[in-house]
Amino acid sequence: MGLLCAVGGVDADLSPPQLKDLLNGALARLGARKRVLAVPPDITRFHSQAGMLTRFVYDYYGERLQAVLPAIGTHVPMQPAQIEHMFAGVPQSLFRVHNWRTDIVTLGEVPAEFIREQSEGKLNYAWPAQVNRLVVEGGFDLILSIGQVVPHEVIGMANHSKNVLVGTGGREGINRSHYLGAVYGMERIMGRADNPVRAVLNYASERFLRDLPLVYVQTVVGRRADGTLAVRGLFIGEDTECFYRAAELSVKVNFEMVEEPIRKAVVYLDPHEFHSTWIGNKAVYRTRMGLADGGHLIVLAPGVKEFGEDKEIDGLIRKYGYRGTPATLAAVETNADLAAELGAAAHLIHASSEGRFRVTWCPGHLTREEIEGVGFEFGDLEKTLAKYDPAKLRHGYNTVDGEEIFFIANPGLGLWAHRSRLETKTPVMAR
Repeated sequence: MGLLCAVGGVDADLSPPQLKDLLNGALARLGARKRVLAVPPDITRFHSQAGMLTRFVYDYYGERLQAVLPAIGTHVPMQPAQIEHMFAGVPQSLFRVHNWRTDIVTLGEVPAEFIREQSEGKLNYAWPAQVNRLVVEGGFDLILSIGQVVPHEVIGMANHSKNVLVGTGGREGINRSHYLGAVYGMERIMGRADNPVRAVLNYASERFLRDLPLVYVQTVVGRRADGTLAVRGLFIGEDTECFYRAAELSVKVNFEMVEEPIRKAVVYLDPHEFHSTWIGNKAVYRTRMGLADGGHLIVLAPGVKEFGEDKEIDGLIRKYGYRGTPATLAAVETNADLAAELGAAAHLIHASSEGRFRVTWCPGHLTREEIEGVGFEFGDLEKTLAKYDPAKLRHGYNTVDGEEIFFIANPGLGLWAHRSRLETKTPVMAR
């Protein structure tokens, strides 16, 4: 059936009733279904509107919606209060927890030759296509993968098969895909729909997911002139066309080219969404191509209390720190614990400034010693919030005490870059 819905544009502002009607129309075209699984993101993608769409799925199918499996990847499981906040009206009894270390099956393997080709000869391992057992063994006749297409540090543009193969994936699949992106180069990937990591997932999807009743429901979310959020597009389909259509719009909506490299950026992390540097370092990922050499990034993080969402990964971050690509690659070569968790190594590369700009973290629940121990500068949250009050700053350039700063209220909603940091003038959107 292919593409079921493709509605949106840079000036579109789809209301909840419109989204519900569009979704219901697409579901009606699929015909009757008796056992439905929804796979939305977790609270760290709250603004994707996936929570609302999942509620609409429940309204449509009722008891035929048999389970909801948040695609948490390596994140901590959602708590009941978070589920209520994001998925209001969906019974909590439907929710299942994905354990990326134990709850997986391997559907097949992308050969090492393909990985070697995609990594330009840098890597020589196969990639296992892993998913949560429920996806394969649950007896579902419809699996709705719900989420947002937006620039992403690991895979260029988030969502589609990533939601299933990484969001419900296993240890080796997550680790090796993240490391591939890090070794290839994050700044060569972000904002590009086609890249080595996407090629691997497309390879796996075409060969190992084709017998699953998967339908992708994807939003594109942008900001209105007053800073509030608007759904700019809804794309629903069974193949990759819905993803590429959404990615094309996302580049126009979420990619912000700055006229001059940013000397000082201040990024605020909503405490409801961001509890770790593992997630909160989107502040680094999404601004790094916009920051000037010698620039300064200040991260306001009132909810951050840990480094990794996973205890083992948290320990590795504390041990090895954000020391840059050469140091991390060397640590992988000489330390078995980091080599066994390549996803953690990838994160350490992604979140390092490589010494090009300063990063000051102002966390609500981590000490100076902890922050400085992983290689960041520490800032006092209370004092910094008093100076850079998110409630008084507007998105983009502001003048504070005579100094120009660039304010970002949520780094997960976009990508900021100066053209000097791009290999091409605009993100590559080839299919």
